[in-house]
Amino acid sequence: MRSLFPVTDLTTSTSEGGGPAGPSVDREWSLDELAEAYAYPTAPDRGAPAVAGGADPSGGSWLRANMVSTLDGAAQHEGRSQPISCATDMRVFGTLRGLADVVIAGAETVRQEGYRPARAREAFAARRAAAGQGPAPAVAVVSGSLELDFSLPLFTEPLVPTLLLTGAAAPADRIAAARRAGAEVVIAGDGAGVDPARAVRELADRGLRRQLTEGGPRLLGQFVAAGVLDELCLTISPMLTAGDAQRIAGGPRVAVPERFFLASLLEEAGFLFSRYRRTDS
Repeated sequence: MRSLFPVTDLTTSTSEGGGPAGPSVDREWSLDELAEAYAYPTAPDRGAPAVAGGADPSGGSWLRANMVSTLDGAAQHEGRSQPISCATDMRVFGTLRGLADVVIAGAETVRQEGYRPARAREAFAARRAAAGQGPAPAVAVVSGSLELDFSLPLFTEPLVPTLLLTGAAAPADRIAAARRAGAEVVIAGDGAGVDPARAVRELADRGLRRQLTEGGPRLLGQFVAAGVLDELCLTISPMLTAGDAQRIAGGPRVAVPERFFLASLLEEAGFLFSRYRRTDS
C-alpha cells in the first residue's frame, strides 16, 4: 500500500540508498498505521468527534460510511460485496470497525452478508481504552418490520448488546421478541420506518458518537438524503461487472448534489482507498 494524497515531503522522499521511504513506499501497512490514517476527527478540548459545520444537529457525532464499488459502479456482485473486495480492503474494513463506537447496517445487508457480532481485537485495545471505548463496537441494525432471526449469533453472542433501530409503529410482538433475545430496541421514527437523522441522534445520546455505516445502498442513500453523512470511505475496485447491480447509494434523490472533498487516497494492487469529507466539515 502507498499513499497518493495528500502529498507531503514524505510522499516523495527517498532513503539513503536511493530507494523510497515514507508513506509512498508500496508495502503492507500495519494496523496501527491504518488506524492513524483513518482516525476520527477530534474537536478541540474534548474527546468527542468534531461536528460538521460547527452546528450540533446530531448530538456531536461523526457518521462515516465504508463502501466498495467497481469501476462501472457496482456495489455488489450476486448480492454480496466480498467478490469485488480484496484482502487489503478487508483490513481497512476491520480498522474502521476497530475505531468505531457503533456499526450501523440495514436489515437486508445483515441478512445478505451474514453479519456476526463485532469482535474485540488486541490490535486496537489500547487505542480504544485511551478513547474511553469498550472492547468492541456495538452493531445497530436498522429495520422497520424487525423481521430478523433473533437466534443468530449477532443477537445471542455479542460482546455488546445489539441495537435495533426501528419506528414507533413497529410490530409489538417483534419488539418483544427482540428484547427477549437481549437486543436493545431504539425507537428512531414516529411511523413504521426510521428517521436517519433521529437514528444518528439516538445513538449519540447513548454515547455512540463515532459512527460507521456499512450500508447497504438503500440505508446509505437515506443518510445522504437526510444530510447527516460526514465522511465516505470508498474503495474503488479495479473490476468490471456489468449487469444491474446496485450502486453504493440508492433511495431518495437529493435536490442539489452535495460536494465532498478528497481527504486522503491510498493505493494497492490497483485498488484505490479514498476518503471524502463534507465540504463544511
